[in-house]
This record gives sequence, C-alpha cells and structure tokens, in this order.
Amino acid sequence: MAVEDLPIILYHYVHSPYARRVVWYLNLRKIPYTQCLQPPILPRPDVAQLGVAYRRIPLLAIGRDVYLDTRLILQKLEQLYPASAAHPSLVAAASDPVGRALHTGLLSAWTNDAGGLFWNGVFCMPADLPGTDDPRFLADRAEMMGLPRDGPSPISKEARAARRPEALCEIAEAMHLLESTLLSGGEDDKKWLLATETPTLVDIEAVFVFVWLAGMRALPQDTMGPAAFPRLHAWVARFMQAVGAAEKENGEPATVGGDEAAKLVFGAAFAEEEGAVDGGNPVVVAEGLQKGDQVRVWPTDSGSGHKESGTLVSMTLREIVLEAQGRGAVFGCTRRGTGSR
Repeated sequence: MAVEDLPIILYHYVHSPYARRVVWYLNLRKIPYTQCLQPPILPRPDVAQLGVAYRRIPLLAIGRDVYLDTRLILQKLEQLYPASAAHPSLVAAASDPVGRALHTGLLSAWTNDAGGLFWNGVFCMPADLPGTDDPRFLADRAEMMGLPRDGPSPISKEARAARRPEALCEIAEAMHLLESTLLSGGEDDKKWLLATETPTLVDIEAVFVFVWLAGMRALPQDTMGPAAFPRLHAWVARFMQAVGAAEKENGEPATVGGDEAAKLVFGAAFAEEEGAVDGGNPVVVAEGLQKGDQVRVWPTDSGSGHKESGTLVSMTLREIVLEAQGRGAVFGCTRRGTGSR
C-alpha cells in the first residue's frame, strides 16, 4: 500500500504551540489528515489506547507507525511525502552550507531546546492568561517537569512575573537577531527567511514562538512591537496569512474520537520498512543492545516520569523505534532527550 493511502491522525489540542507547527506543515504541503483532539492536561486515554505512555503533544500516526515528537514528525513527513505537484516542498533548494544547516536543525535547536526561545516564552505569558493559574494546570505542568505536584509551581503567576523581565530580554535579543540578519536583505527586505517565494520549514521552526507570543499579547508593544521590529512583525503577519489561506483551501480536517482513531491505526499497514539496530551507535555499544531486546526509553528534559516500554525494533543516531507491548503498533521518538518534542 502506498504511504499516501494510509491514514494520518494527529493527536493534539488546538492551542498547543508545538502542534501548530505540524498543522501548518500539513496544510502548507496540502497533506490531508484526521485529528483526534486531546485535553491540554492529563489524563489522555485516547493516547493510552495506542500503548503509548508519552505525555507530550502532539503525536502523529501514519498508518500503524506512531511518531512522538515534532522534530521527528516533520522529518518523517519530509521523507515519506516527497515533493510533488500535489504536495509542494517546504525545503528550499539550499546549495550553500548555511542554508542546509538551517534546514537540518540549527533553528529548531534554537527555538526548542531547554533554555531556548520557547522556554523563555513561557515566562512571558501574561499573568491573566485564562487557565494558566488553574491548580490542575499548574500541578500537571509541575509533574511534567519532574517536580512535586503539590509544591511551589515554577510557572505560577508569581513565578512568571519574577522571571518575566529576563525572559523578555532573551526574546528581544532573538527578535533583533532575526530583524538584522535573516529578515534583512538590503533595499528589499526578505519576505521569507531563505529569500524564497513561499514559506519553508525554516520559517515554521523560527516563527512558532513569535506567533504564540503574539496570540497571547505577551510582549510590550512600546519596546517590542511593530515600531521596534517592523520586519519581524511583518514576517509573522505574512506567515499567518499564508497558513490561513492554506487552511481555508484545504478545509477543516475530519475529527474522530479515541476509539475510532485507535481502530484506524491498528487496522492500517506500516508506513516504513523495519529498520536495524546500529551496531556503531555509542549507546547501543555501551548498553549491549540488540534488536528484539525489551527496553524502556523516556525524555530527559521533561515528561521523564512517563517511560515507554517495548521491543527494540531499530535504533540510529537520531531515532529509536519500539513496538508497544501487547499492541500491533510501533512508535518512534528522537534519540535526543533534551529539548525534543
């Protein structure tokens, strides 16, 4: 069966900034998908039906393969859906080393990794942002960070207020960097970061934090608004117009419940051929791992209390694939723990 004939199911909640990256990508590439909407806090029984303990959003199922973080999701979509007239590419033909480096992860690391743009954005969230002072939300996020659910929250209204000035400085520095480099092109400022005619994956990776902050009205307009950073704010507005037009053209995705989503996943074929365990991988060597071993893996930056158990199917320098115990699906996650989603 061709990959294009397999169901694509996105498990997410609407306001997740990480999930938006995947939604934008799918719409800009005109790849149809079905969504299974989830609550913003645990429990998520729909995800548990897949045999997955991973607690972060989004997850993407392509057939019977389930991918657990957005870096891997975007990478797999690039691999499995090559550019065509039906699915236009979001990767510019970058012949220079800088362009290739930006496409292969530099901007993604800058925005996603611990201490990066997203984490600073958390402390810019307005004090009155609905839901963020709900005790259930604070306890859920404390558990995700590996802290006691009943202890002081690191992202409470008071904690955010204390760290907001420093976080705003970090965001402003990032805005200045983009304004004065990738968005600056002489007399005719660049429309997109790689001077392309349409947005690319590089734009998605760099813009998502700024879209999130703009939606929350989290930035002081006098010092960080359009007058201070005109190119950056114009770029954000252009991007939202582009994805809005794509979403309108593609139409609303079908929405299914957890039972139907699980039925679609377990009734489908696999999207990828089974890989191997790389015998040259330093972790494989150190742990003496072999294909078929029973293993547990977990993120090392957040959500580490939710450990995946299963049969090791393949492992490379960039990816670990397990077969969920007692289920007919496999799930893949990035080898990197820090900052991966």
